[in-house]
Amino acid sequence: MPGNSFGEFFRITTFGESHGAGIGVVIDGMPPGFAISEEAIWANLKKRAPGQSSVTTSRQEKDHPRILSGTLNGQTTGTPICILMENEDVRSADYDPAMFRPGHADYTYFKKYGIRDHRGGGRASGRETAARVAAGAVAKILLHHHGIAVFAHTISVGNVHATRFEQSAIEMNPIRCADPEAAMAMVRAIEKAASKRDSLGGIVEIIAEGVPPGLGDPVFNKLDALMAMALMSIPAVKGVEIGAGFKVAAMRGSENNDPLTTNGFLANNAGGILGGISNGEKIIARIAVKPTPSISLKQQTRRQSGEPAEIRISGRHDPCICPRIVPVAESMVAIVLADRWLAQNAIR
Repeated sequence: MPGNSFGEFFRITTFGESHGAGIGVVIDGMPPGFAISEEAIWANLKKRAPGQSSVTTSRQEKDHPRILSGTLNGQTTGTPICILMENEDVRSADYDPAMFRPGHADYTYFKKYGIRDHRGGGRASGRETAARVAAGAVAKILLHHHGIAVFAHTISVGNVHATRFEQSAIEMNPIRCADPEAAMAMVRAIEKAASKRDSLGGIVEIIAEGVPPGLGDPVFNKLDALMAMALMSIPAVKGVEIGAGFKVAAMRGSENNDPLTTNGFLANNAGGILGGISNGEKIIARIAVKPTPSISLKQQTRRQSGEPAEIRISGRHDPCICPRIVPVAESMVAIVLADRWLAQNAIR
């Protein structure tokens, strides 16, 4: 089936293109009776919105959401919720319809469909993630009711790594890093790369607190498997790890196992998930975010007709995707947890 939908009990379908009329999402499965407002959704969307600082794109999209269905007098009705964010600041002339941009999905979309929307990448654009954040805002309302909170933060950009964790600092700097000093070093590194017409990647960590044990299903609907799929579906994400992640390859069993006591676990190398099912500890995941492929350095490419060419990508682009991918990653984890909460509620 076409890959525009995700989830089983809390199911989302996103629609729209980067330079089309707008971006939106249909959410099916949200239970009735929950208070919901456009303001609450926008509070999440403005964290992802462009034009926030010198380390994000200058494109100006207010992303004020319009709830078109699924609510009555500020409460969910149990019917599908449709949310729309209109596109207001597009410059389609910045994109050459005859050229494939390196690092983008231009070539593969053309090979799959025989036609592609060259205007900002169409469906392959990071603009699509606004719909995910809107859906994530609704999922968070459900999770909050059950005492579950999800947040994310940038832990590295290029070769700059956070060494401290102060959760209150995350929204106090443009990188959304929990280490204030490292955040400023990250800003300088991004600005330096941008001055050379280049970009930087990084790592973002997502943490879910208050998740009860028992969420997730064997064998193929494991919680970590669904979470990995959700996070890997975000544009620019090239790797996912849960808990200790790739470090387990260098560990002994005695080091990696989390001892279980009558008061809980003594460690959390499992990242809150055992056998694909939540164990009651914090769920911890990390994503590797690639450098923004839209750079103004000269690059080798080919035309849609097959002829070789060189390209300098113009337009307005993020020199680092990490700051704006933080709320997207939060949203995808929240959507998975909401889906699995409803699944568990259905069988228990």
